[in-house]
Amino acid sequence: MAEILAPAGDLERLKWALMYGADAVYIGGVNYSLRANANNFTIDELKEAVSFAHNLNKRVYVTVNMLFHNEDLENVDSYLKELSNIGIDAYIVSDISIIRRIKELNLKPEIHISTQESTVNREAALFFKRLGATRVVLGREASREDIIDIKEATNMELEVFIHGAMCTSYSGRCVLSNYVTLRDSNRGGCSQVCRFNFNLNGEDYQIASKDLSMVDFIDDLVKIGVTSFKIEGRMRSMYYIATVVNAYKSIVSASINNTLNDDLLRYYKKVLNRVSNRDNTPQFYDKMPGVNEQYYTGRQENSNQDFLAVIKDVNDDVITIEQRNNFKVGDEVEVFGPNTKPTIFKVTNMSDIDGNVRDVANHPEETLFIRTDAKYSVNDIIRRPIM
Repeated sequence: MAEILAPAGDLERLKWALMYGADAVYIGGVNYSLRANANNFTIDELKEAVSFAHNLNKRVYVTVNMLFHNEDLENVDSYLKELSNIGIDAYIVSDISIIRRIKELNLKPEIHISTQESTVNREAALFFKRLGATRVVLGREASREDIIDIKEATNMELEVFIHGAMCTSYSGRCVLSNYVTLRDSNRGGCSQVCRFNFNLNGEDYQIASKDLSMVDFIDDLVKIGVTSFKIEGRMRSMYYIATVVNAYKSIVSASINNTLNDDLLRYYKKVLNRVSNRDNTPQFYDKMPGVNEQYYTGRQENSNQDFLAVIKDVNDDVITIEQRNNFKVGDEVEVFGPNTKPTIFKVTNMSDIDGNVRDVANHPEETLFIRTDAKYSVNDIIRRPIM
């Protein structure tokens, strides 16, 4: 199994992630999750999420991975039972006391060890296996040699981060947030102090890591036997999630089918670089990070306007779109989707819901109609071409 695992901060993003190729999603409930600033899921929303995913034969993992203080344990048993009754597929946990409760309560979902445990060696993985875990989410700091060694020693399911933000400390164990903003990064409140500017002798400095991208090593990870390819970003947009999931799903599928080639890899590297607003590197995988893997003296995070529209309906040779960013008649655009390979077409006409001919789409979320001979599907995305 080579699972694409996507983040989802709410129901909309969950549905787009699964539509665009994710085999599973990881989400947080309102309580006990490490993304306090995400919308997160109420119990009713968790039920809907599980139902939607299972109808597609896909899976839902719920994070219960904060570091627990005594007061946090008061209602955790009822919460764990409720998640089990809803039918989630796995708990993602980091606190050993929670693993013990799951086992003592004889609950059905699998136990996945969170990256909060920073597992980067075989003995730690074997310890969690003896406790009943079926999967370990390896720390982002694991090297290629670490991953191979852990896989050979444990034969456990291994989940590896392949794309997204990096923590300057070991994943999630930073205390800067507590000291600078009184927000506990180990209890869901990280304020990303590592991205702040610090003044030293009149100069501004940062201690931030560049983002992670394993696009050049996906084929290697498939051969090693990694079970789950994890994308970071529960706070990211629907467009970001759909784009990144679609790219990695295509790369992993091509690797498994022995059809991955340099042209395909180059194209999707451009896609991933365009959708990200920070530089990225493989970080710890192939060598120890150095000066080129971090930001020291500033960075630019420029949001692009590639996301142009979503196709909401298809009727013969007319597509109905919901506009997101400006484009005009005469522009070339690219369409991609769950079952649509990236294709480019030229916009030659456009009209609005009143039948008025339009030359420019410049009103966010406006409904427009475009006539085209190409065959597209509902929920395909239109973006600027990836050159």
